[in-house]
Order: sequence, then structure tokens, then C-alpha cells
Amino acid sequence: MPLIRNRYGKGRVRVMRIHRNGDQHEVSQLSVKAMIEGDFARAYTHADNSTSVATDTIKNIVNVVARENTGLSTEDFCQVLAQRYLDIYPQIASVAITAHETKWSRLSFGGKPHPHSFVLDSNGKPFVEASVVRGGPTALTSGIDGFAFMKSTQSGWENYPRDRYTTLPETADRMCATSMVASWKWSGGPANYPTANARILGTLLEVFSTTYSMSVQDSLYRMGEAALAAVPEISEISMACPNMHFIPMNLSAFGLDNNNDVFLPTDEPHGQIECTVGRG
Repeated sequence: MPLIRNRYGKGRVRVMRIHRNGDQHEVSQLSVKAMIEGDFARAYTHADNSTSVATDTIKNIVNVVARENTGLSTEDFCQVLAQRYLDIYPQIASVAITAHETKWSRLSFGGKPHPHSFVLDSNGKPFVEASVVRGGPTALTSGIDGFAFMKSTQSGWENYPRDRYTTLPETADRMCATSMVASWKWSGGPANYPTANARILGTLLEVFSTTYSMSVQDSLYRMGEAALAAVPEISEISMACPNMHFIPMNLSAFGLDNNNDVFLPTDEPHGQIECTVGRG
């Protein structure tokens, strides 16, 4: 029977990089997955390990490249790491690197950013995916997973088909909240990846927050359009947004009305809205 495809590597390689510029420190905590493909079929089919790089070695290379490149952005770090495997091992045909970041935000005191103190930022986990084929281009994607945001008004859901299965009432004023997974593909390298990523996320939030939403679908498309306009180095952006529902509570049993003031938060079951917006 043929071996159709194979790849292997090391997952959840955790590394914290500290880049020191005098008293000013920058920190980058990553969980890295490094997967390789190439001339490894005989390890599966003939118990022949002669071409197989040990996964412990794959892990060690992550740490070495981290030590040699403390100041690189995650995007640049992943590309350098992928190329290192290709440079060392001719039997490797392609490398796929995925890095998830644990965010640490710099503390400020008296309006002055502290040079080496940080607090954990748990809203969303940035990630980078880099895929490098020997002799070919690098496919690079950045994004964020589980980034939660909401607005308490300026969102509606109206004029949808109604039939005997429909029980949801129409509304022109509702809360809108989500925990978004978003990713964007790079067609070129920006002057600074962290700055460009911050501009993309800031643009998404600004469109969501400052414009009326006819639906999550309506907002996502316009958010994607704005992100592409703001950062010309990305070719497309994908967003997946599960609704975090807030259901108005019925307080009539207590002689009280509820003018969109008190809600039951729930995330199951949730609407799942997804789209990809690209350049024409």
C-alpha cells in the first residue's frame, strides 16, 4: 500500500525571548510548532531512520534561532526559523511553522511606560503561520484567535425571511459581541509587522464600533474592506465570528419593564458568521 503523504515535527515548543536595548526590554513569548516534509518515507515504510531529523533536534533549533534573533518580529522569526531547517538539512523539501503568542503589555506608571515590567493581556492570542518550500516563495499569514469585543447598541437584525420556524423577533437595537478569529495573508513585507498588525486590528475595531451594523455579515465585510485599504501589503483577510448572545430578561413577573438594560449572557448555541475579503 502506498504512503500517500507524511510529515512530522515538534509541537508546543515554548520559548520566551527578551530583547534588551539598554534599559528598555521587549518580550515575546511563543508556542511554536515546526513541521517538516521531505525524504522521510522510508522511516514509515522500511523502519529506516537514516534521513529523519530527531524531533528533539527540531526543538533545539527553535531555541538556537530564538537566541540569535531576540529582536525579530514573530513574522520575521518564523521565516528565519523555517529557512534554517532548509539550510541545514537537504532532505527537507518544505517547512511549516506556526507560532502562537502569549501577549504581555507594558505597564505604565505616572503616564510613563516602564522599561521592563509587563502585565498579561489575555484578550486574543496572536499567531503566525509560515510555509516555505525549497526553491519557492514563502506563504505568510498573521492573525489573532479569540479576540473579544462588543458594543451595547447600534446593531440590528431585521428584514430576514420569516416562516413557521421563525421565532426570533426583529430588532433595530441590540447588543453585538463576538470572540473573533481573524487572519490575513501577506503579499509583501510591511515596514514593520507589529505596526501593520496593530493597524489592521485597530481598523477592524474602528469600523465595528463607529458604524451602525445591519448584521454581523454587514459589519465583517466593511471591516475587511477597510483593513485591505489600510494595509496594502495584505492580499486578503478572513474573519470568523461566533456570536456572544445577550438575551433580554423578562422581568414582568416583578412588575418591571426591561428597556434593553438587563440581559442573560450566553454563548451556546451561537451564530457563526464567517467571510473572506480579498482584492479584486
